[in-house]
Amino acid sequence: MPPFDVPEGDPFGPHNLPYGVFSLPGSDDRRVGVRLGDHVLDAGAAAAALGSPYVSLLARPSLNPLLAAGRTAWSDVRRALTGWVTVPSHREIIEPLFHPLSAVTLHLPFEVADYVDFYASENHARNVGRMFRPDAADSLTPNWKHLPIGYHGRSGTVVVSGTDVVRPSGQRKAASDPAPVFGPSVRLDIEAEVGFVVGTPSRMGEQVALADFREHVFGLCLLNDWSARDIQAWEYVPLGPFLGKSFATSVSAWITPLDALESALVTPPERTHPLLPYLDDTDDEPGGYDLRISVAVNGHVVSEPPFSTMYWTAAQQLAHMTVNGASLRTGDLYGSGTVSGPSERERGSLLELTWNGRDALELPAGKQTFLEDGDVVTLSAWAPGPDGVRVGLGEVTGRVVPSVSRP
Repeated sequence: MPPFDVPEGDPFGPHNLPYGVFSLPGSDDRRVGVRLGDHVLDAGAAAAALGSPYVSLLARPSLNPLLAAGRTAWSDVRRALTGWVTVPSHREIIEPLFHPLSAVTLHLPFEVADYVDFYASENHARNVGRMFRPDAADSLTPNWKHLPIGYHGRSGTVVVSGTDVVRPSGQRKAASDPAPVFGPSVRLDIEAEVGFVVGTPSRMGEQVALADFREHVFGLCLLNDWSARDIQAWEYVPLGPFLGKSFATSVSAWITPLDALESALVTPPERTHPLLPYLDDTDDEPGGYDLRISVAVNGHVVSEPPFSTMYWTAAQQLAHMTVNGASLRTGDLYGSGTVSGPSERERGSLLELTWNGRDALELPAGKQTFLEDGDVVTLSAWAPGPDGVRVGLGEVTGRVVPSVSRP
């Protein structure tokens, strides 16, 4: 089907227009692309062909120049792109610049600066508390309702969807083991998350206010925070995740601009504790997003976590991340933390779905707890769009391959 003729209601129609980076067969010449249906538009070539002033932002090998240009440029470029793919008079020029998605290679769409991951789902945090602190008076830690908890990850191992994930090796120690052992993780897990991509930087020593979220954050994508639970359990006291998380983080090849998600804005869950002023969003616009996520293992859907249940919003996370004066850089990526809803079918990790390995999942190939070599995990999602149409988010997929550790 010609790209201009996207069926009405297609989740990747002109109301969406997510950004990515692609190359053509036999070439590593990377180009900024915009998805429309099952095609990708060479955005830089389109800008050049139409004499657009945005050539300098779009005829590039990554999204970073566009990210750094700021919110006014983001809106102007999106408005121009919408016209290019919808106005009939542009069709003769634009249509030859589309390529079938099946014929291109998709790359990591931006150069990742820093990577931070949060822990913003109350359902997930309570599940983890019940598993590992069953005798505690409260399944949440004392600080959880007062600040968004997070950790700094490794930006160099953020990979694009479709990249194989090598089973990590490290130290692990079961409660019954007299000493730690070294070897491949035997409790490899996923975390269904949403990643937020920073465009406009901030100065060191400057705090980013809640109200300035949209001045700095360009868009979002699905994110899989792969986790080696056995390595993590042995190493995380007292400083938190390290090797159990740093081996790989998968993100979508498509970044959905926030402007495409206006219809998906929702009010977050009711706050049960007073918040300090820099986190208090009582009088702000709705800061949550209604994103419907699906988690599939080997093509079989095992969970459907709702992002609308997240207690801490992306704006609050950004405010907390910078309240000490830490600066933002173009290309910063921060993850929401595992998205889990209140029901068993809405849990965003195998840790929760199997209750720490106690309850095996029923998969078409048999019962299973954590990931096995050869397993393929796919995250997909959609959000409500204008006039009842859906906004599709680019999927995230990754296949587990055997460890390469030496004996």
